[in-house]
Amino acid sequence: MTPRSCPCGLPEPFEKCCGRYLAPGGSPAPTAEALMRSRYTAFVRQDAGHLLRTWHPRTRPARIDFDPGMRWTGLEVLGTTDGSAFHSTGTVTFRASYRGGALHERSRFERVGGAWVYVDGDFPDA
Repeated sequence: MTPRSCPCGLPEPFEKCCGRYLAPGGSPAPTAEALMRSRYTAFVRQDAGHLLRTWHPRTRPARIDFDPGMRWTGLEVLGTTDGSAFHSTGTVTFRASYRGGALHERSRFERVGGAWVYVDGDFPDA
């Protein structure tokens, strides 16, 4: 990853990739995968505002507490189901690596008011 590339792993600069979704009042992510990538980037940048704005109201926590020692090191999208402009739900399976391990999750997304939001996830390896 070059210093200016997006943390989500795509080769675009942050500003042209996830930055346009993380900015307050920014564009909504067009797909469930784009939202998942922006949420990973928000975890890397410890952007609680983006995470809470893009969390489904029925499953959203009151706040997000970041682990100050957590260092995210990479994202690999393993698969997607639905989640395009033509769907109301979708899943994204991914592996997010951090110093000392990895998180493998299948995340569920829904559209609320036309925008993709994270609902919840399960852990296929658990």
